[in-house]
Amino acid sequence: MKYHILEKDQLECFVRSLSKKMKAVGPVAKGHNNYAFEEVTSASQLSLDYIPTILPPKKYFMPNKEKMIDFDLGGKTPSAQAALECEELAIMGVHTCDLAGIQCLNIVFNERPRDYNYLLRKEKLFIIGVECNKYCDEYASCALVNSHLPNGGYDLFFTDVGDRYVINVNTQKGEDFVESVGLDKAEGRDLAAMDKIREEKRKIFKNEVDIDPKKLPEIFDKSYNSKVWEKVAEKCLSCGNCTNVCPTCYCFDMEDFINLDLKTGSRVRTWDSCQFETFAAVAGGENFRGERSMRQRHRVYRKFKFPVDKFNRFFCTGCGRCSRTCMAGINLKEILKEVAEESKF
Repeated sequence: MKYHILEKDQLECFVRSLSKKMKAVGPVAKGHNNYAFEEVTSASQLSLDYIPTILPPKKYFMPNKEKMIDFDLGGKTPSAQAALECEELAIMGVHTCDLAGIQCLNIVFNERPRDYNYLLRKEKLFIIGVECNKYCDEYASCALVNSHLPNGGYDLFFTDVGDRYVINVNTQKGEDFVESVGLDKAEGRDLAAMDKIREEKRKIFKNEVDIDPKKLPEIFDKSYNSKVWEKVAEKCLSCGNCTNVCPTCYCFDMEDFINLDLKTGSRVRTWDSCQFETFAAVAGGENFRGERSMRQRHRVYRKFKFPVDKFNRFFCTGCGRCSRTCMAGINLKEILKEVAEESKF
């Protein structure tokens, strides 16, 4: 692995150099304890010490509204042309929980049939991660799912060691940029400082729900008919906030829009949510997840059971967004604790 250093007073130069090469976005403060990824051209706009943004960086990989094709039904031969609107983009300050979320989406959209809009857009993105040296807030459960430490998925990764950042270079794109701005290579003392930070993190970050994560699939095997889901359903508003802010939710709807000539149009996909009452409605008026309890159960199983069976990894990254944004006060960590407790009997 290659490591470089960036003095904190050089961050402004780093951001300006980056924004000259491509559009750059990063976490920007939006009022008290609210942050969003927005375009930045100066380090003064960045908030690298932040709780997870309102929406995860998945919005750049999979926009919430995206045109897929343009079509023309007129003439002798109807035609359709794939549409892809994307640009080179640097995403700065991505937490490790969101890096884990991107890795989950990479797995899903690489499955056949591959999603080429996602995959081609991903190639245009330059990802700069940043290490969390402490908990964001009480909603985080990153130690439970082991997303509090870096595990790839970035071009560059920043670790704050006091007066400087140690930068892990993970790709050729990252190496090319670091060389273009002339950053010094890290020395032994820099790597020792980074190791010390990681050692301290092992003391700070503990399993937040006191459940052995290896036992979670077994717990959910026993909990399909748990009363917990009815209890959660009594609170749930079916608003879809939890899935919209989740870094690993990827469900979408497709809709065709016809122009006034009744011949041309476009096909557009938008984010959808398994928490909406109509999500599982099918022809004939049937709905195989018509109850809120069934939809809440499905959401949680899609994080801790189904992806473990299929991909051997959790699709919860511990970011805490679903609990933080829930208007009804539903807390995912509390659900896990209750399900685990009930499964003992």
